[in-house]
Amino acid sequence: MTDLATRRLGRSELQPAALGLGGAWWHKAGRQGTIAGIEAALDLGMNFLDTYPGQHEQTWGDVLAQDGRREGVYLQAKVSCHVRNERTSDHSAAKTRSSVEGSLRDLRTDYLDSVIIHGYDQPEQLQTGDILDPLAPGNALDELLKMKAEGKVRHIGIGARSAEVHKRAIATGHIELILTYLEYNLLTQAAATELFPLCRELDVGVILASPLAMGLLTGAEPDAADEQHKIRDLTEPRAQRMWRWCQERDIDIRHLAIQYCLAAPVDGFVLPGQASADEVRSSYEAATCTVGADVWREFGGEFGIGVEGLV
Repeated sequence: MTDLATRRLGRSELQPAALGLGGAWWHKAGRQGTIAGIEAALDLGMNFLDTYPGQHEQTWGDVLAQDGRREGVYLQAKVSCHVRNERTSDHSAAKTRSSVEGSLRDLRTDYLDSVIIHGYDQPEQLQTGDILDPLAPGNALDELLKMKAEGKVRHIGIGARSAEVHKRAIATGHIELILTYLEYNLLTQAAATELFPLCRELDVGVILASPLAMGLLTGAEPDAADEQHKIRDLTEPRAQRMWRWCQERDIDIRHLAIQYCLAAPVDGFVLPGQASADEVRSSYEAATCTVGADVWREFGGEFGIGVEGLV
């Protein structure tokens, strides 16, 4: 039994629960911790599982092979990721096929519900020649389209921070869903103007990742020195003010952070980056607890955030 609503993921017509299980950080949990986290998520009704190659997919496959669990979930894999300590992204056809085949093998399944082209965050990367263009003929997108025709991949998406990267991919007509991170949360709502209107117009599903801003909105005091380089442009003054505001009122900022993303005006769902069974349960609590309309009005007024869908 779950209190999570079902969402529509754009024209893919996938219908996941409103809260998913993120895959980026489970390498920190170890095998038993990962198993406990997946089982907690399934017990709570989180049926969209986002995996990451080269780290934990074999463990996920072991869990999903039990009692027909695979058929009850949506599985999403990524290609062209930074794997372990490799800081390069390979968008070639050969690497793309190898990555998908590896995920299929490790996850012990014969199809993936969605595959995200990853590892391409800014348009400038193509101009410098640092990476192959995943959308160019003969590269990642073309290979995924072949694998879709083969029945191994059901839907294709792209994961990036830059709105321009998303727009360019959507313009191909082949992208049914996007994964955007750090561009729609309590700290910034850039995606609401830069991406959501286009996604609504073209019926592209949106996965809102990093609702807790990679640790800034977990309830611990924000410290820019400890945060990843990707979010230093979002950090201290605003996050600190929000943290203090919540501390003074005995409010868990995680509840606000996740529920704010759940109310985003777009077809999609929220994907936190959990890394333990406790974090899975706390994300579920944040998604399903009651936050009063008066809290939202005061918070929205203090920080200039629209809360129309929350009151």
